[in-house]
Parts: sequence; C-alpha cells; structure tokens
Amino acid sequence: MFALEVHNLRKEFFRRDATRTRGRKRRRRVAALEGVTFTMERGECVAILGQNGSGKSTLVRLLSTLLLPDGGSASIFGHDVVKESRPVQRLVNRVSVEASFFKKMSSEENLAYASRFYGMPPSATKTAIPEILERVGFPVGRRHEGMEHLSRGMQQKVALARALLTSPVLLLLDEPTTGLDPRSKLEVQDFIRDVWASHDATILLCTHDLREAEVLADRVGILDRGRLIALDSADVLKEEFEAETLEEAFFAATGRTFEDEKDEDAERGVFA
Repeated sequence: MFALEVHNLRKEFFRRDATRTRGRKRRRRVAALEGVTFTMERGECVAILGQNGSGKSTLVRLLSTLLLPDGGSASIFGHDVVKESRPVQRLVNRVSVEASFFKKMSSEENLAYASRFYGMPPSATKTAIPEILERVGFPVGRRHEGMEHLSRGMQQKVALARALLTSPVLLLLDEPTTGLDPRSKLEVQDFIRDVWASHDATILLCTHDLREAEVLADRVGILDRGRLIALDSADVLKEEFEAETLEEAFFAATGRTFEDEKDEDAERGVFA
C-alpha cells in the first residue's frame, strides 16, 4: 500500500474575464491542477517544486480534505480523501504559509485547543506541549504571550508544533519556511529532518525554494501550470535536463525562471 496515491487529479476554479455580458464580467473555468498523478512510499519525503500559481497549495488543500476535486482520485494509506475524509483527517496534518491561530491566545493555549480537537486528554498534553515547543526552538519566556505579539518565524514554529503534536502519519507542508529569516528557516528545516527521522513520517513538501527541495527530499517534482511534468531525485533531474543546478533543470523543464513567478490568486484571478 502506498502512503499517498494520486491519480489524474484535477481541480478547476472560476476566473472573471475582462469582457462583460449584460453589464457583468463573464466567468470561465481555469484549471489549477490538470491530470496530476504520482505515488509516495511510507517514510518518503517528496518535494513539489513550483512557482506561485503552479497549483502547489491547491494540491495540499485537496489532500487535506479542504477542497473537493473536480476529477481523478487521491488516497492516503488506502483511504479515499473524498469518500473517507474522517480517517484521512486523522492521518494527516497540514502546515501552510497562512497558518491561522486564535491571535489573543498564547502558543500553549492554541496547542491545548488543537489537542482537545483531536481528542487528546489534558493528562497527555500537560507534558507534550512544553516538549514539542522546546523541540521547535520556541523560547520559554514567550509561551504565555498572545500570538498577535509574535514574529512570523515564531508563529510558524508554533504551526509546526501543532502539526506534530498529534503525530500525523503524513505531514503536508505548504511553503513552511516562506517569509522566515535565514536562521529561522534553517531551524525549521532541521526540525523537519528530525521529525522525518524520528517519527517515521511521510512528508510532502510543497515549496518554491530550490535549495530546500534539494536538501530535504528523496525526490523532487516539478509542477508547472497545474501539471506535474517531472518527478525524480534532484541528481536524476539535473542529468535528464543536462543541467548543473536544480534551477537550470527547472528552467529547461518549464521554459521559465523563478523570477517569473507571480502571486497565485492575482495570476489566476480565481475565486471559490
């Protein structure tokens, strides 16, 4: 059984056109994902590399049951993400660049709330919460401050702690280090390695950070305009596209550099 099996997955959104019909802007469907197919073994770390607007966040939302696909299928340890959403939700956890919290509550209070939501008893979280915050490098002296007073880097560490508190079998990371300072980025990457090694976790990492993809993942996928056009180890990709670096391989595969990236919503002009 694969940890993750995705077959011909497709998702579309509506986009407003500039042209108008009877005074209203027309809408047309735009594909965010088109026929995406791949598998992951248990304990594997796969990085999906793509620019903003390539469909990375859409893929993560589909796998975490936050969106419904318009076609194809996806299963996590044999559970269909649409037909068996509850078992899937118990197996996965998601860390995204837009992680949300109760801003007035502290990091410990947010983690305690999350643990109760997943059915963990207070006796189990009394020691687990301080331990997990220590592991992600969250300072002891700031654990009682409201989240609204914490930096972006500290909030992302709490998001990682929240994800690992429930010991997910599949960890979905959507741009986990975007916006972090260099030191915090390295700390988060080290923590991801530690979790991968110590928790027997399967990790899907969606990122536009080329180095992050290369140093963390067993295999790297290239997602471009909603299509998965390559998936292999970084060394094999460089050899296949006759490139010295992963960035050159990405350019050879897509015809675009990372400097071409645009904001996903602005690029697609979509709305649910």
